Amino acid sequence: MIKKIDFFRNTLFPFDLRVDIMGKTWFRNTNFLNVLPSFTLALQGVEAPRARQAKGSKDIMHISEGVLSAPVLISGGALTAVGTAIGLRKLNYDRIMTVSILAATFFVASLIHVPLGPGSVHLILNGLLGIILGWVCFPAILIALLLQAIFFQFGGLLVLGVNTFTMAAPALLCFYLVRPWLARPGSRAMAGFMAGFFSVFLSGLLVAAALAFSDTGFLATAKLIVLANMPIMVIEGCITMFTVSFLARVQPDILNLEVLGK
Repeated sequence: MIKKIDFFRNTLFPFDLRVDIMGKTWFRNTNFLNVLPSFTLALQGVEAPRARQAKGSKDIMHISEGVLSAPVLISGGALTAVGTAIGLRKLNYDRIMTVSILAATFFVASLIHVPLGPGSVHLILNGLLGIILGWVCFPAILIALLLQAIFFQFGGLLVLGVNTFTMAAPALLCFYLVRPWLARPGSRAMAGFMAGFFSVFLSGLLVAAALAFSDTGFLATAKLIVLANMPIMVIEGCITMFTVSFLARVQPDILNLEVLGK
């Protein structure tokens, strides 16, 4: 019975939490208490203790809690809220299954980390989500990152808005810049490669910008992020290229090619 309680407690409350009633501790989980102090110190422009640990984080693309300044957190959250609202309004309920599958693909792909020097990189596939979903990539990526933050403590809840925007905004940009090329079979493969390559490149730039605007001490880390993701840019470009070419042959409805052809 105790093991069952611990399982549900750690599943429902993955952060530190403590409940005191009448001077007696009834419930405690040890990570939640660091979340609010980190946010409070960020509002005051002071580096939280966990921020120093976050600088050594091995995950390059997920920004950790306590690293970013309050203006960057608020701006990222506001932009993500706007993008998610627009995405939900544009969501066609006939495509919910497609959105769910792509969100699950993003969730699983970004869990696979490849060691690279002192850190690690992972697939994102936001370019693929962008050229297929458009604005709907915002809620799809938001949900995937939320589940990662809750179950695996990747990133965090306070930085969820920033992490979502750094991955969804480049995906949306690829939707508008690359999708017209999908209508022509001759340029379809190149369109897929460019979407995969530049979406990761722009995501790296946005992550670097978020760190640089938070603290000038992160400039070296910002440069490392862009350089470390160069191999991933090429890999994602190839994956997106082959995926788009395959879908165009076997399931063109997913790409809405008939709309592009009009």
